[in-house]
Amino acid sequence: MKIAIIKYNAGNIKSVSNALSRLGVDHSITDNPDEILAADKVIFPGVGEASTTMEYLGKKNLDLLIRELNQPVLGICLGMQLMCRHSEEGDTPCLDIFDLPVKKFNIDLKIPHMGWNSLTEVKSPLLDQSLEGQYVYFVHSYYVPVAKETAAVSHYGVPFSAALQKDNFYATQFHPEKSGDVGERILKNFLMC
Repeated sequence: MKIAIIKYNAGNIKSVSNALSRLGVDHSITDNPDEILAADKVIFPGVGEASTTMEYLGKKNLDLLIRELNQPVLGICLGMQLMCRHSEEGDTPCLDIFDLPVKKFNIDLKIPHMGWNSLTEVKSPLLDQSLEGQYVYFVHSYYVPVAKETAAVSHYGVPFSAALQKDNFYATQFHPEKSGDVGERILKNFLMC
């Protein structure tokens, strides 16, 4: 199995690569369209800012490529947010894979939301029922409201989508690569999707 990690101007790519290496999974970090299309599965990770990242993806035509992928795709953190329709961060049109908005937290709690939160209402091939109530690691200032595509919910002042799923597209607001044994199980589940 060959995994492509999409290379773009975002942080956290190396930690995803390290997590896959720990699992013994063959992978590459690439922005080459042919390599991405040929991969069995694609991971779209990221830590960064929405508008500059979408601009970069557009320059490389990766925005068009990601929308058209047919193999399983996993968006992580910023990757999940960019798979949505629009982000309030920089008033940014995104990839519109999930017809959902990304909103800034407007709550009386510390932002960014950083730390461990539990998963509830788990329902996805990525997140089996044994993950109900398990804790995963988040770092984010923006969130996706709960919607029909929500595959798991978490709470930080408000309920939000901890994970999304639609067709071959999976996404997590949390970082599975930084979520210990639970995150490793989720990455393994993705490898079996």
